[in-house]
Amino acid sequence: MFEGRFQPVHLIIILVIVLIVFGPGQLSSIGGATGKTIREFKDGVEGGEDDPANRLGSGAAVGAGAVPGERITAVPGSDPADV
Repeated sequence: MFEGRFQPVHLIIILVIVLIVFGPGQLSSIGGATGKTIREFKDGVEGGEDDPANRLGSGAAVGAGAVPGERITAVPGSDPADV
């Protein structure tokens, strides 16, 4: 009925060993962190195109050290008197 590498007895033994090593309190926090990580990964994969920061022309300043909402008046390295 249960053929293969991981039979139910093997999974129970692994669970008992993990419970002994980490303890019940730590095990619940590890499970919560793993679930949160998987959820964030799925959101990143599925909703990556909908993220406003990833769209071109979103109005954000482009360049190193740019601050959102900051008005860029001159190109770094150029003389404003030349304009």
